[in-house]
Order: sequence, then C-alpha cells, then structure tokens
Amino acid sequence: MSLQIDTLAYTNRLRRLPPEHKLIFAFTTLAISLATHPLVQILIVLWMSIWTVIYAGIPARVYFRLLMFTIVFCLTSLPALMVNGVAIPDLQSVKLDSWYGLTFGHFYIYISHSGSIQALGILTRALASVSCLYFLMLTVPFTEILRTLRYLRFPVLLTDLLLLMYRFIFILLNTANELWTAQNSRGGYRTLAVGMKSLAILIGQLLQRTLERYSQFSLGLEARGFVDEFRVWHPRRYRPQLRYIIEAIFGCVVLIGLDFWRNAGIFT
Repeated sequence: MSLQIDTLAYTNRLRRLPPEHKLIFAFTTLAISLATHPLVQILIVLWMSIWTVIYAGIPARVYFRLLMFTIVFCLTSLPALMVNGVAIPDLQSVKLDSWYGLTFGHFYIYISHSGSIQALGILTRALASVSCLYFLMLTVPFTEILRTLRYLRFPVLLTDLLLLMYRFIFILLNTANELWTAQNSRGGYRTLAVGMKSLAILIGQLLQRTLERYSQFSLGLEARGFVDEFRVWHPRRYRPQLRYIIEAIFGCVVLIGLDFWRNAGIFT
C-alpha cells in the first residue's frame, strides 16, 4: 500500500501543480475542518474526495480503502463515549440523556444522547481532517513536501529526520513482507497455533533485520562522506492553473460562510 501511495503521488493528474499551492490548500481545509461543525466537515469530506478521486485521478478503490481505515479505527473507540452507566439510585439524573438502556443488577447501562452527539462530531472531524491529509499524501511526493518545508525555513534537522523516518517506513515494510513470504511458503500460518508462533518469530526477526539495514545505511552515508544534510534533486516543472486556484478559494470561502451562518442562527 505504501509503495502504491508513493507511486500515485508521482503520477496523479495534479502532479504539475505547484506543491506550495497544494500544501496551502490542504492545511487551509484542515484548519477549517478542525474549527467547524459536522455539516461543514461532511461537505469537506465530499469536496476533498472530488479533488482526490476526480481531479487527481486517484483510484476510488485505493482512496476509500484508506478512508475505511479511519472509519474502522473510530468505530472501535467511539462506543466508549456513547455508552455510559450509573448506579440505580442515580437513575433519575440520566433519564433525559438516555436514548436506550438496560438494567444489570444495581447498574443502568444506557446510550447517552450527549455522548452520541460528541461521538458524531469526533467522527466527522476525523474524516474531514484525514481526507485533507490524504489529498496531500496522494498528490504531493514526499521529497517535494520536504523541499517546500525547507523553502519555508523549517529547521534542516527536522526535515532530515522526516526524510529518515519516511525512508525507514519502506525498509520496515519491505523486510516484513520478505519475512512473511518466506514463512508463508513454508506453511507457517496453516493453523492458528503455528501462525501465532510464526508471528512471534517474524516480530523478533523484523527488529533484528531492520537494525542491520539501519547499520548498513549509516555505513553507506559515512562511506560517501555525508556530513551536512540530505539533498534530493527535483526538476521545477510546475504549471499553476487558474481554474483550480479559483475553485479552491471559492470553496474555502463558502465553507467558512456556511459555518458563520450556522453559528449566527440561519442554519439550525
């Protein structure tokens, strides 16, 4: 998946747009999604999906698979906000907040109205924020993000650390895939018991081999006389398009206006 995402970042239809424009657009919509109400956040998810799938040409299967990761993660944690419980003597204090509940012994377990609204707000905010970041991740290569950060005078140490982290994500995934393929070809996951044992071995070997590759990477840098900072070559062949600029500005203004009108009482 990570290799496919990196490939899409270099081959999408918005590849020739200046990365500065896409960074500003992504972080502007991210700021809007963090400060607005659920209706605007849902509109942001739909709008960023149009930008990512239709304008950038990212396969819908890949994009919605990424969104499903966020949805599943949220659904596993949001029930803790929705479900509540009190002792029977305190039952009168929660009746107005209870949508549905059951009595178990001396406790009343119920679905909270306020907790459900809070969970919905968290879900929509998470989806809106992630859709903005997915747009950035799928349309801008990581090296261009680093170049833009350096142009904005971010510390070199920070950008170098980000580059190393990005590099070692691929090393980790490649090593894990090699180990899993070797184990699977020998029937290492044919039963649950054997699979758990193979998984434990894979985790142990993964740490050892990742450290070995890190050592090889460090030796390679020293052999090449690395003493300053990482430099990545990139051609500057960007073509700003007025249509996208106008649409991005107009869309952000409309989203802010919707939230303002809602807070003013025009939308309830």
